[in-house]
Amino acid sequence: MAGPQIDPSLYRDRDVVPVRRALVSVSDKTGLLELAQALAAADVEIVSTGGSAALLRENGIAVKDVSEITGFPESLGGRVKTLHPSVHAGLLADLRLEDHETQLGELGILPFELVVVNLYPFVETVASGAEGDAVVEQIDIGGPAMVRASAKNFANVAIAVSPESYPAIIDALGQGGTTLAQRRELAARAFAHTAAYDRAVATWFAEETLEGEGDLPQHLTIKAERLATLRYGENSHQRAAIYTRVGGHGIAQATQLQGKEMSYNNYVDADAALRAAFDLIKPAVAIIKHANPCGIAIGAPQALDPIASAHLRAHECDPVSAFGGVIAANRTVTLKMAENLRDIFTEVIVAPDFEPEALEVFKLKKNLRVLQLPADWRQEPMDVRLVSGGLLLQDADRFPNEIESLVDSWQLVSGERPADDQLENLSFAWKSCRAVKSNAIVLAKNSATVGIGMGQVNRVDSCRLAVERAGDRAAGSVAASDAFFPFADGPQVLLDAGITTIIQPGGSVRDQEVIDAAQAAGVTMYFTGERHFFH
Repeated sequence: MAGPQIDPSLYRDRDVVPVRRALVSVSDKTGLLELAQALAAADVEIVSTGGSAALLRENGIAVKDVSEITGFPESLGGRVKTLHPSVHAGLLADLRLEDHETQLGELGILPFELVVVNLYPFVETVASGAEGDAVVEQIDIGGPAMVRASAKNFANVAIAVSPESYPAIIDALGQGGTTLAQRRELAARAFAHTAAYDRAVATWFAEETLEGEGDLPQHLTIKAERLATLRYGENSHQRAAIYTRVGGHGIAQATQLQGKEMSYNNYVDADAALRAAFDLIKPAVAIIKHANPCGIAIGAPQALDPIASAHLRAHECDPVSAFGGVIAANRTVTLKMAENLRDIFTEVIVAPDFEPEALEVFKLKKNLRVLQLPADWRQEPMDVRLVSGGLLLQDADRFPNEIESLVDSWQLVSGERPADDQLENLSFAWKSCRAVKSNAIVLAKNSATVGIGMGQVNRVDSCRLAVERAGDRAAGSVAASDAFFPFADGPQVLLDAGITTIIQPGGSVRDQEVIDAAQAAGVTMYFTGERHFFH
């Protein structure tokens, strides 16, 4: 039986392909009506599916359902509708080839010259916090198949995957059709679109595996797009850029509300500040310099403005180092906190939100970079670090939220259990220690750091540095060490300074020597059984 007749002169050896038939199936319906109206005005037959077809009919645009073409109804809740030879033969037929033309005629199939398809909102669904089947149902199958088929056949078919391409398509209708150069460019965009989509799906599955109890994935796909080129890297002779990861929800997704352009070092320090401030549950502020804290604190008990109080207490730890620092707050920045910062040179401040009055104060500091975290900000479940030739992957170092969960897991090896307020101070010191580069020693009073020793090649020097920075404030404070003391010399530096309580992982072959030193000084010591190196 003879099929539809195709005029080969429309295709063979011609750069411009006129649009006679279009397939439309979109999730993002931005600009769809304008495009469809232009197609209808150009007497283009529109074949469509589901919601797209319904929208066009509601607006008086003639549409033919895909099921009329395939002779097969949509099934399985819409999972199967376009996966049919009557659709894909019309997408893949290369009408420069006589046998393709002949086969379409024999099969009774008409070709498509334009395909308008964008995919299910998978990335948006993941970003909304949806989980499980709700996410799986947004994995598009038929859409990518149509996009890839059309892009492969760019010699004959124009594929539009974004509303940004619609104006050029509308213009092409008035010029007699799409050009080969246009179709090739559209094909390149289409393949990039499906590649990014597949990477997003693969990343979600990988992260689901990572957050579970199974083995780490055999293959890891990380998709990132360049957000901005930075002036330079850590040093002026190094090139640099910041990239955003698909599905990311961290410092790279923060919105800059004011200030100079962010630098490479600004981003590194801001991320370190988040690590320090957001480990703490109560209103807290961390001040960072060169990726190390120079002050961490929670708001004073009964403070009228807890976050402003937290900032002042963090600043008091080391005002000299805080000059030119980067600040993170785990609560909305208030007017009072902004006023406290008025005369303190600060490079960056990052927080979940800012009072409008605080932003007005910050406008007086034009160079201050103000970053607002995305609404879905949360700490990443995994840490990734590049090494030469590959990368390292590990579970993120986390703490339980409740102080009781921490204390119940500790082992009291010297002295007596402190009062609850001192235990809270000890928990604060232990959590703060995780944010300090190893070897790390943190001295704290009333849930505010008073001395920090960081990044030394031996623990004794870290103890000395922390005590030196604390000065008279060392007496009566508690001390946290990110890893065990290999000898009693480090703790002795702390004991001589008047430390009342020490918390450390334990696990050294000389633990008993360290315990004996604490007992001889009448000092309480806890072993946590868990270290928190940070390199």
